[in-house]
Amino acid sequence: MTTDSSSTSRATADGISTFKGQERALRADRLGTGGLLLSVLAATAPLMVVAGVMPTTFAVMGIVGQPLLFVVLGIVLVLFSLGYAEMSRHVHNAGAFYAYISRGLGGTAGAGAALVALVAYNSLQVGIYGIFGFEVSGLLATYADLEVAWWIPSLVAVLAVGALGWLKIDVNARVLGVLLVVEVLLVVVFDIAAVADPGKEGLSLHAFNPDTLTGAGVGTALCFCIAAFLGFEQAPVYAEETSRPHVLVPRVMFLAVTGVAVFFAISSWALTVATGPSGIVATSQEQSAGLLFFLTEDRLGSTFTDVLHILFVTGMFAAMLSFHNVVARYAFAMGREGLLPAAFGRTTGTSGAPGTGSLLQTGIAAVLVLAFALTDDKPAGDPTAPVLRLFTWGGNIGALGVIVLMAIASLSVVVFFVRRGAAGAQAWRLVTSALAGIALVVIAGYTVKDFDVLVGAGPDSSLSWILPGVIALALVVGLVQGAVLRSRAPRTHARIGLGNEAFQLEKEAERTS
Repeated sequence: MTTDSSSTSRATADGISTFKGQERALRADRLGTGGLLLSVLAATAPLMVVAGVMPTTFAVMGIVGQPLLFVVLGIVLVLFSLGYAEMSRHVHNAGAFYAYISRGLGGTAGAGAALVALVAYNSLQVGIYGIFGFEVSGLLATYADLEVAWWIPSLVAVLAVGALGWLKIDVNARVLGVLLVVEVLLVVVFDIAAVADPGKEGLSLHAFNPDTLTGAGVGTALCFCIAAFLGFEQAPVYAEETSRPHVLVPRVMFLAVTGVAVFFAISSWALTVATGPSGIVATSQEQSAGLLFFLTEDRLGSTFTDVLHILFVTGMFAAMLSFHNVVARYAFAMGREGLLPAAFGRTTGTSGAPGTGSLLQTGIAAVLVLAFALTDDKPAGDPTAPVLRLFTWGGNIGALGVIVLMAIASLSVVVFFVRRGAAGAQAWRLVTSALAGIALVVIAGYTVKDFDVLVGAGPDSSLSWILPGVIALALVVGLVQGAVLRSRAPRTHARIGLGNEAFQLEKEAERTS
């Protein structure tokens, strides 16, 4: 059989199938343990969690035991990671979640998961633009006496992140790494200062008492806290860009989830120590997102607090860049496998980055920021102002989507190894995946049930079903697309989840035909 070498897939020296040069494959060997870990951890935005998520959880839910919640969630996510990481040894695909789900539950389920992932990570990324613009606008007013509408710095960030999305991931990793390390160090300095100068109740461990988790708000508090972990699950997205994915991806996942759990548990405990466990809820309600800065001003001075404000902004930028990279890679994987137009499945010439996916994410972000800006008729400090709705709506839609994906992936892990006849060898991983899946389904249920609380809407608000309905709609549309492909394009359907392996199989078919 004669083929045109310019348009057919071929194998490189390392055995990776390509299409038109390197267009069908992300460039390997660009990430080691450090670069991958920094890229993943940047999405957790530690300072944004400590300064934003933690005070909100204390204030809204009135639960003192938030540090214990981080420990509990850390255990659940470690259980999840045991099976998820083992899947990464068998499947190397930039569309990690949907690739794993495809391998376990079939291509149609994978198509549904792919669209959920694309919507969820887009929502998370775009949501951060809202709080980023709000914070930068406030800093400019405070330190430069400039009144700038929130959407201007948001759009500048959209363009900057989009431009960096075209660069090599190792360049991005350096940017993310410097911002992340400094950010973490400043929070650690606060933790030490709080322990050295505790509130009137001293070094109390009351926040780790199980009795602090009684009450109706625990389930919703879990929803708030699990959002703080989002990012660790992104490690397999970069598997194709590492030299030893079967080693590096599991290593980074466990380092990330355990590190995040310990860091956030200690930092949330430090907040309770600084105010006293009996005063943390009231102080959080009074200070809101200013709680951390209020506490550092007293203990570490105004200069440290000013630097913390700046790092708060740079940390959000790092998170936006990290989520942008993930969205671009999901779009790349979907384009390569026929779930999006083929243009998305080709990399950008000189950088080897998934450029079309990067453009897609940039366009979506710009449109949504402009849409919220055009409806902005309220002061920025108003909790119903569009700038804050963009953050809360996007963040919670995205968090729900990722929780759902993790729950389905847990089931997929079990089915995958059972079908391969490896149930005995992987028995303990199947048990941990099942336990994690059950816990994640419970958290997803609470998230949907209390979505009005999460987004600050009334109990009778239509937002309580419209916003989570975005994830449900994405799942249904994706499942329909998968079913149509199975009926009308079975070869494309069979490729879902295979990634670059599909083109290796096509090459083998060409050789034997």
